[in-house]
Amino acid sequence: MPWFVKHETFTADTAALTLEQRRPHLEAHRGWVQQECAAGRRIRSGFLVDERRRPGGGGLLIFEAESYEEALAWVSHDPMIQAGLVDWNLQEWIPVSGDG
Repeated sequence: MPWFVKHETFTADTAALTLEQRRPHLEAHRGWVQQECAAGRRIRSGFLVDERRRPGGGGLLIFEAESYEEALAWVSHDPMIQAGLVDWNLQEWIPVSGDG
């Protein structure tokens, strides 16, 4: 099954919010990812940090889907996307090496 990568960054408006203001949205996103994992979808989710481990580089959601169309339809249910809090893109990832 193909792998897909969603890269996201906060919109300027979202970045201007305090962590406490963003927290409910982040928790909704994490809950959605956990629910999808529990339902059997293969997912890796996390955020990017700089050399000092400070967040701000956005996040990655790596997951399997049958097709680009299915991946796009599925990822559109992400609460961060539905709330309009992130700029994002979706690409298929074709691994060519690794641990299998």
